[in-house]
Amino acid sequence: MALTVRLTPKSARDALEGIEQLADGRAVVKARVRAVPEAGAANTALIRLLAEALAMPARAIKLESGATSRVKVLFLNGDAEVLDMRLAALWRRDRDSP
Repeated sequence: MALTVRLTPKSARDALEGIEQLADGRAVVKARVRAVPEAGAANTALIRLLAEALAMPARAIKLESGATSRVKVLFLNGDAEVLDMRLAALWRRDRDSP
């Protein structure tokens, strides 16, 4: 499963913040990490964040494109239906939070 993410490094916290639409119409997952964008640290932090949130091993997530860009495409190796349900549950949980 391919997942497009817009990453903001050097943030105050690590978090997945839902879905947003880019100017070109693409839907992306908004993510923030505390790591700096040097030597791949922010990309590694993003992979760890996604792995924890989706209850999957970090080794099952590969950066496909966007290593030096804010917009990245990651490949999640797993059952697409299960991953879809886990992502949907994340957004539902975030909307239901006060």
